[in-house]
Amino acid sequence: MAEGTSITARLLSDRLGPLRRAVSRASRSSAALPDIPDAQIEVMRCLSTTGTRSPSELADALGLARSTVSNLLSQMERSELVERRLVSGDGRRTQVGLTALAAARLRAFDDAATAVLVAALQDLPDGDAAAIAAALPALERLHDRVVDR
Repeated sequence: MAEGTSITARLLSDRLGPLRRAVSRASRSSAALPDIPDAQIEVMRCLSTTGTRSPSELADALGLARSTVSNLLSQMERSELVERRLVSGDGRRTQVGLTALAAARLRAFDDAATAVLVAALQDLPDGDAAAIAAALPALERLHDRVVDR
């Protein structure tokens, strides 16, 4: 591996987590949202785009252990963010879906995150926002390569 690629990988790795946490913190603060753990937000996001899923399908989609998803779903059910329903004709299998409360909170979080990022992008030096926009397709391809490994 070329040294430049290694340095780029390390710098990217070092910055992704702090950026994500900073956007989450600023979004929650600006919209006065409750402190929902990032893992629960990812579950909500997944269910909002795919509809209901079984817990095992959700674990596979998120790349998490089934026990981790089971614990997340139990917490989220207590917070009235998800509903579990028995699959028709099969009393053992369940499907999980978002509640109206979760859908509203996810919309509020996404709207707040968009506003936070718009403000930050507008404050960047000339060309930086365009460079970030131009990098988005490459970041998507990078994501795909990491997932495929």
